[in-house]
Parts: sequence; C-alpha cells; structure tokens
Amino acid sequence: MLQLLTFLVEKLSLLSKFKLFESIWLYSEDRERAAHRSQQPQLRRGDLLEVQRTIFTHFGIYVGDNKVAHLIPDILPVLTKDSKLISTVITNKRLILGCIYKCATVRIDTLEDFAYGANILVNRMDRMTKTQPFPNEAVAKRAETLMGAFPYSLLWNNCEHFVTYCRYGCAASQQTEKFCEGLKSIIRDQRSVIVTGLLGIISIICFGMAPLTTLPTILIPFTLWMAG
Repeated sequence: MLQLLTFLVEKLSLLSKFKLFESIWLYSEDRERAAHRSQQPQLRRGDLLEVQRTIFTHFGIYVGDNKVAHLIPDILPVLTKDSKLISTVITNKRLILGCIYKCATVRIDTLEDFAYGANILVNRMDRMTKTQPFPNEAVAKRAETLMGAFPYSLLWNNCEHFVTYCRYGCAASQQTEKFCEGLKSIIRDQRSVIVTGLLGIISIICFGMAPLTTLPTILIPFTLWMAG
C-alpha cells in the first residue's frame, strides 16, 4: 500500500510540473525577462511569435501592419458563412467547441488580440532547432496562403504545427512531444498495472459484476502490462 501511495504522489507531482502543453522552450529566465518587459519587441514580417497562455503556449506568424496569422480552433465557420461574424475575436466558448468538433481556422488578427495581454517572445525556436528557417518574407507568404478552415487536433495539428511548417517547412510540436513523453513514463511504470487493477476491483465491489466493470478491470491492466 505504501508503494501505491508513493506511486500516486510521484505521478501527481509529474503532472503538476508538466503544465500540460507548455512549450519546453520557455525557460524560467525567459519568463522573468518577459515579465519585466514593458514594451513589445520590434517585429519583422515573417517573425515567429509565441505567447504564454494558462496551460499552453500559443504561436503565430507576424505578417506586418500589426497583424498576426495563427491557427486557432473555432466552431463558428461550421455554423455560419457570415464572414463579418467569423472575423470577430474568438471567444473561449467558440474555441472550446472548435476543439471538441476538431475544427480550426487560420486567420489574421491584430497583435493585441493575438497576445491577449501576454508578453510576446520572438523567434525563440530558431535557437532551439537545427533546421534553418526560411527567409522572413517566404515565411509570411506561406502563412498567408494557408488562410481558411483547417481540421484541428490538439496533439497532431495545432498552432505550433502551423508555425513550424511555415518557418521551417516541417510541421512539429515540442508541446505534443513533451505530453507524449509524460504519458509514456506513466505507462512504462509497472505500478500503473496494480493501481488500475485495484480501481477495477473497487468498481466491481461498488457496482457489481457486469461487462462494463469486469472487462476494463481485466483489459486495462493487461494492456498496461504488455505496453510496459
């Protein structure tokens, strides 16, 4: 029992430190500098921008004239063809429903709407990747040619995939990779088998023997055992 408690504490600690979908490129010293930055940096057309949200980092491509192209979930294009209505600032409700429906759009918003009150970091990925970026003008044009509706996936086709494709020619997401590594570490830990088995037994005791309780009790620990 002590081992199980230790296991649960370790995994909760891992997830609390993980900060779901936070970019591994956002070091603590960078956050401190950004917090004390009173003015936005000078931007060039084609710059890759990132802003820190509560649990993830949002990315976009600066296209000049105080405008940013970015991929963002939005349910409204599914419901209406009214371009004026669609062009309004995306609310949290529209964004969440877009994530659920897996619908997004590449759109151009003002720098202020994109930043949403957060500090902007510029071209930080250039220092963290071995791939040379395209010339800035080419980056901006690639972003502009992708305007419109896109299928969305929180893990496999998000805003970071969009900007890395535009700037480096290869869609990738360090946030996704970090999330998957966290899941792998939990799956590989064989104590997960014991925990899921015990939870299954508890569900059988509480709700009785039934396919909905018995099958998961057997299949989930077995799958974790084989995957570990």
